[in-house]
Amino acid sequence: MKRVVITGMGIYSTIGKNLDEVRESLYAGKSGIGVDPRRREFGFRSALTGIIERPVLKKVLPRRMRIGMAEQGEYSYVATMEALNNAKIDQDFLNQNEVGIIYGNDSSSIPVIEAIDIVRQKKDTALIGSGSIFQSMNSTITMNLAVILKLKGINFTISGACASSSHAIGLAYFLIANNQQDIIITGGGQEVNAESMGSFDGLNAFSKKEDEPHKASRPFDKNRDGLVPSGGGATVIVESLDSALKRGAPILGEVIGYGFSSNGDHISVPNVEGPVVSLERAIKNANINVKDIDYVNAHATSTPVGDEYEAKALDLVFGNHKVPISSTKSMTGHEMWMGGASEVIYSMIMMHNDFIAPNINFETPDDSVLNMNIIHKTTEKKINTILSNSFGFGGTNSTLIIKKYSK
Repeated sequence: MKRVVITGMGIYSTIGKNLDEVRESLYAGKSGIGVDPRRREFGFRSALTGIIERPVLKKVLPRRMRIGMAEQGEYSYVATMEALNNAKIDQDFLNQNEVGIIYGNDSSSIPVIEAIDIVRQKKDTALIGSGSIFQSMNSTITMNLAVILKLKGINFTISGACASSSHAIGLAYFLIANNQQDIIITGGGQEVNAESMGSFDGLNAFSKKEDEPHKASRPFDKNRDGLVPSGGGATVIVESLDSALKRGAPILGEVIGYGFSSNGDHISVPNVEGPVVSLERAIKNANINVKDIDYVNAHATSTPVGDEYEAKALDLVFGNHKVPISSTKSMTGHEMWMGGASEVIYSMIMMHNDFIAPNINFETPDDSVLNMNIIHKTTEKKINTILSNSFGFGGTNSTLIIKKYSK
């Protein structure tokens, strides 16, 4: 088994358009959540969302490369270019070496809706346009980035609900560890448009605390009333240690564990048993003890049942080890398909800057976390090993463990 490291990171998020901006927001406990007037026009029960500006790529990419790219593809492109630059990988290197891409994405709503509207109104499918099909497929991010960057390695998309990008990193880790690839671009993208969130809103899944948007996402707090949808793009460059050393790449961390499971239960209601299996499998795969973990970035989305069950799972696995825990979703909202990758990046930023970002809005602890170490204020701390949880509809669970690199 080869050792697997992370050599690059890139982020386009509601709390920052690059790594530096995100670091500042994490340290300050700054929220990226606001109110979307369009959702109010549509009659949404909740108009809350992560606020993010679309990148302008007109002078960056030629039109033929832009027309097939959906909203989440734009975010992911910007994040990927930052990650590649961070990893000291340029286009010449991509042209001359086999580099793969595995990315998490589980929807592409706007292109589908626009195509159907055109057909209904014009009764002519030719008017949909040549770019629509490439925007509307779940694999829109990987197919576009693979072509733009001329990638020649593995190339596919993971659709695993809100664990999509965490699974993507985990599978990239497995492929590299087993000597199937040397370098894989991996991560996740999430559209933020209102159209993609209507069915979630209809389920009453979202917080309704519109009077104070920055206080709406409150993981583990007793008065939480639902999640806040969000999105963006997050990319990590996963590479074999041999490859990284050979090309003198910066080594930001080492992936040492990946765990997964399926609840085999309700399609939308989580349980405790599934996450416990994922956590224990990751810890076993990493060949470490729970006491070796310095920080947990919880999946905790601010839903009443989800937070409670994850807390119970963490309590069962960690026992008397009061590991520091926070959910960065308190600031970003729930970044869904992107969340696993972005939360790895948030955790690694903390690792490299010796602090734990706060679980903001944690004012009244839920009964399920009374014995847990929830970090509600920015805390200075040396971090060597982090664990990140991601869970999703259908009962899919993913857990990643990353540590500081040492020879």
